[in-house]
Amino acid sequence: MTHSSDTKGYEVGYDDAGKVQIIEGEAREDVTEALDAGVQATALEGGCTASAGTMETAARAAGKSDILDQYAKDYPKGPHDQPQSMCPAFGSLRVGLRMKRVATILSGSACCVYGLTFVSHFYGARRSVGYVPFDSESLVTGKLFEDIRESVHDMADPDRYDAIVVTNLCVPTASGVPLRLLPREINGVRIVGIDVPGFGIPTHAEAKDVLAGAMLKYAREEVKAGPVARPVGGKHDRPTVALLGEMFPADPMMIGAMLAPMGLAAGPVVPTREWRELYAALDCGVAAAIHPFYTAAVREFQAAGRKIVGSAPVGHDGTAAWLAAIGDAYNVNPDMIAAAQNAFLPAIKGALAGSQINGTVTLSGYEGSELLVARLLIDSGADVPYVGTACPRTEWSRPDAEWLEAKGVKIVYRASLEDDLAAVDAIKPDLAIGTTPVVQHAKERGIPSLYFTNLISARPLMGPAGAGSLAQVVNAAIAGKEKMDTMRAFFEGVGHGDTAGVWEGSPNLRPDFRAAHQKKLDKMARAAKAQEMI
Repeated sequence: MTHSSDTKGYEVGYDDAGKVQIIEGEAREDVTEALDAGVQATALEGGCTASAGTMETAARAAGKSDILDQYAKDYPKGPHDQPQSMCPAFGSLRVGLRMKRVATILSGSACCVYGLTFVSHFYGARRSVGYVPFDSESLVTGKLFEDIRESVHDMADPDRYDAIVVTNLCVPTASGVPLRLLPREINGVRIVGIDVPGFGIPTHAEAKDVLAGAMLKYAREEVKAGPVARPVGGKHDRPTVALLGEMFPADPMMIGAMLAPMGLAAGPVVPTREWRELYAALDCGVAAAIHPFYTAAVREFQAAGRKIVGSAPVGHDGTAAWLAAIGDAYNVNPDMIAAAQNAFLPAIKGALAGSQINGTVTLSGYEGSELLVARLLIDSGADVPYVGTACPRTEWSRPDAEWLEAKGVKIVYRASLEDDLAAVDAIKPDLAIGTTPVVQHAKERGIPSLYFTNLISARPLMGPAGAGSLAQVVNAAIAGKEKMDTMRAFFEGVGHGDTAGVWEGSPNLRPDFRAAHQKKLDKMARAAKAQEMI
């Protein structure tokens, strides 16, 4: 321990590291002299820690206004700017990683790339993720774009890849890195560049649509230009219905079985698992917006002259209405529509009758299928007074919303975590289905709860298979109320406030310090309020 006259107090050292001489570099004025002010502000004054407003302003100044305006139209915000969910780019990253013969390159801050790759591999990705690093100099001089272009040239091997997806995260988007200037294809390998900034796309679910829409647009332009490769499964011998939205693997097969009596077949699920499936999807006559937020994908299907049908064959009423809507879109004979309904509706009704749910359930999530799950729960006998979804209201969710609202359900679009927690506290349901913090909040109050993504959406929802899929897990969770009460009683009084953490004895409480600190906070708040009034 040493004392220096130049410092106040003492400096504590444990090794010689403090004696190491630090060499400080000098600023290169020639590099930063002519840079755009918005780009400099983002790149050098905060980077990915800058506010969303700062990042958006910089992005618009850097020439990204058209992209941001399109995102604002496709994915409208409000009543909250952005629900509390994971980084949106995870959605598009996951779509690319699940496709065969498609490589992925990320351009963004190292911390963001680390987090995205970690979550992707946590969810089962078995594919490497390319990364083009940058620093302030390469970002503001344009060297980052040159590095990205070099990377795609190095990776463009037609023996290994059909396409390479390059994704700008927040900082490169805000700095105007122009992915549109990348070659359209290299050695026969398609290059797809997208911007997926957290300040422009509200949820990871909608980021899936960004990449799906970009790929459909590319594929549609290929089809217009001439013959394309035949899908691995070949061309179907019946008219098809493309399915928009990720779903349980058994659901497309069940949908195909329900379409068969009308002389129709289920087409590919978009996002697809390989590039050539995009051609088969565009070859449909009708696209079913199972997940209603795929706005960019819908736009491409409409540009190809395809009809769009919302909702899904979920529950008894939902299946009857959806089959009728698909039949009408394809001008199917009413007798064939009735045959399809009569073939499956009795089985659905029987499955629902044998899998009843008795209890009140609140439901929230960010996958985009929340309204469909709510319909199925209500058809199974549950009382569902509240549904919160991080996704926006769209034309394709209208049939489900109208059905739920007729049942007295309150639907909150772009729901915040506070909305979901308030619903749990106010309703005190027998079961809370939601995101991780909602589940934690409910369990702390002794309310049984289930994680939506892993335990609910990862189950069949369509047709007879979906009709009885939720009852077992939901009823088992509701039946665990007594166990929740026992655990809550056991841990009562610990884990919050003064009792948080690990203590060998009782915490040393000082209410006098707390009161004095609160007075300081109150004084600062009054001063800030007074400043606002000036």
